[in-house]
Amino acid sequence: MNKTSVILVNLGTPDEPTPASIARFLRAFLSDPRVVEVPRLIWWFLLRLVIIPLRAKRVAHAYREIWWEDGSPLRVISGRQVVDLQEVLTDRYGEKAPVVAEAMTYGKPALDETIRRLEEKGIEKFLIIPMYPQYSGSTSGAIYDQVAQIIQRSRNVPDMTVIKSFHDDIGYIQSIAEAIKAYWAEHGRNEKLLMSFHGIPQDYVDKGDPYGEHCRVTAHAIASALGLASSEWSMSYQSRFGPKKWLQPYTDDKLKQWVEEGIRSVDIVSPAFTADCLETLEELNISYRELFFEQGGEKYHYIPCVNNTPLFINALAEITAKKLLLNH
Repeated sequence: MNKTSVILVNLGTPDEPTPASIARFLRAFLSDPRVVEVPRLIWWFLLRLVIIPLRAKRVAHAYREIWWEDGSPLRVISGRQVVDLQEVLTDRYGEKAPVVAEAMTYGKPALDETIRRLEEKGIEKFLIIPMYPQYSGSTSGAIYDQVAQIIQRSRNVPDMTVIKSFHDDIGYIQSIAEAIKAYWAEHGRNEKLLMSFHGIPQDYVDKGDPYGEHCRVTAHAIASALGLASSEWSMSYQSRFGPKKWLQPYTDDKLKQWVEEGIRSVDIVSPAFTADCLETLEELNISYRELFFEQGGEKYHYIPCVNNTPLFINALAEITAKKLLLNH
């Protein structure tokens, strides 16, 4: 058995679309100082006494709208990515192929539990791939924190490497561009393409977070791969939370602006997510669709994430092979 593993790490998901399960997930997620930079004592009271009680029922309703028969879309798709990447790596490298596993930053399966389980099977080396193409301290940074905690607790420290980002990876860019082309071939193309990225507070970027620049690089690379003129597309940021100023333009404002300018049909895609989840299936595909129509828009197409499309799985395989020197 190969003594190397590649672990695909995503954000996490509630176990069930219920207020109780949502509350547990939000408590873990929003308690991370990487995610919310507010003095801990103040935030502890706000989170438990105000935010979670107010948000749990509303978020549970949103999850129920997009929940699949076999579970949370993010968890289901993550499992498919693991299976498909394992198949590709095994086909290419046989006994040299690393063991593919998944983990979540918040919820199950936890990264430390996944590594412990693999170590029990004889795995000694780990390649950790955060499934966020664009690095942010609030996402990938939290995974580095967990890796550091695992190292601190270990007498025999695991050999771990983390892929910081793949926002400009050629295979990743191609996988998105081809998914957009395939969607257009089947459903037709609208007047504008909007690339919506998950937002973060502006002050995070002001303090040195490269996320905004990574998003811009990704967006321009996709537009170039599609051969789009600057007038045919734009980028924006979604999912803002709280009173702080976040990266702009905001997705809802951009949609309103386009309607005011006479644009009646849009395509929207999110290169920030590698698996469809609440932020894409509910926020982009339902909430912003309703907003666009309310403003006077007429055609709105949501283009799914790369998920487990063959080109994206191939991109992950190439990233893995380069880092682990599998071709040598």
